Amino acid sequence: MTKIEGIIPVMITPFTESGQIDYPGLTRLVEWYIDNGSDALFAVCQSSEMQFLGLDERVALAAFVKKAAAGRVPVIASGHISESLDDQLAELTAIAATGVDGMVLVTNRLDARREGGSKFIDDLSWLLDRLPKEIPLGLYECPAPYRRLLTDDELKVCAGTGRFIILKDVSCDLETVKRRVALTRGTPLAIVNANAAIAFEAMKAGSRGFTGVFTNFHPDLYKWMMTENARHPALADELSVYLALSAMAEPMGYPKLAKLYHQRLGTFSCTDSRAVTFDIHEKFWALEALLDKIVEGTEHYRRRIAEAGASYPAPISGTASSRSYR
Repeated sequence: MTKIEGIIPVMITPFTESGQIDYPGLTRLVEWYIDNGSDALFAVCQSSEMQFLGLDERVALAAFVKKAAAGRVPVIASGHISESLDDQLAELTAIAATGVDGMVLVTNRLDARREGGSKFIDDLSWLLDRLPKEIPLGLYECPAPYRRLLTDDELKVCAGTGRFIILKDVSCDLETVKRRVALTRGTPLAIVNANAAIAFEAMKAGSRGFTGVFTNFHPDLYKWMMTENARHPALADELSVYLALSAMAEPMGYPKLAKLYHQRLGTFSCTDSRAVTFDIHEKFWALEALLDKIVEGTEHYRRRIAEAGASYPAPISGTASSRSYR
């Protein structure tokens, strides 16, 4: 069974000024994620603006990222946005046909009308009977159009099928993460937290990585915190505070905020977003100054990590703007 765990960026989608997907920019973005220590890529998710992409675009995006990754890291994709089960089956089957390493079901699409009772399990069972059996599956508590957390019983049913390999946990609650880790122990299902505020504690509690939105800014720092914290506990704890505080900028126009950051890096030139159509500079004053501080803090901790790791055999390589901790 494929394992999907570690640092898993929720990919953003660059667009051209004419509104099309910027595939050359996307190629550079995939390279940036991999160069900065990502263990897998989550394409066609909310950060990818999947609710604003047509089915043909979602399918093309998943296929392109899978090809660009070229087997270096696994690629998972969702694109699961429809309400009716028939439409969901069509879109998921199309995503599966792209050859991605895992297909992710969105929890709020199962029992999409919030009928309650056994509807979640009924809808899930209907899809599982019809989806390709060979592709590993994931679960995603996507916040849009509303956050639908799994109950413990639903999680146990999913884990018990043996078909699910990852839950992107959006509970944002450490005790829930701990309970879910215990409930899925001995199954293929990895619990991977998506909340920066609890990222370090969740890792120590058994979350098998991190898949929050600031993997679009410094996935290498999360990777170091996950893999090196036992050797440098004080620095890891200090770093976890910086990462949590940086992630508080998310409400300031994300994913356009992340596109602005990658425009600075030269990954791509256009910051247009279908999800965020307003001027984020006008709405969020001193946004550039805040971004300056995030960049400054990121480089500060990269230097600290380099100094701390100097006596260890090559844990660090790369440059300040493209650094890999493996």
